[in-house]
Amino acid sequence: MLKIMKNLVMEEQGQGMTEYGLVLGVIAVAVVGILVLMRGQITQLFQDASDTLQEGLQ
Repeated sequence: MLKIMKNLVMEEQGQGMTEYGLVLGVIAVAVVGILVLMRGQITQLFQDASDTLQEGLQ
């Protein structure tokens, strides 16, 4: 009986880890999607910072 209860708990822990993995996967896909959509603005931000640094060095 104790072994059956132990196996039941272990199965639930595995299910919880699977759910966390799925949530993490969805978050990762969302972050990548946002970065792809905003790549122009991000590129411009870094370019502006680079230009400012170059002006400061001259």
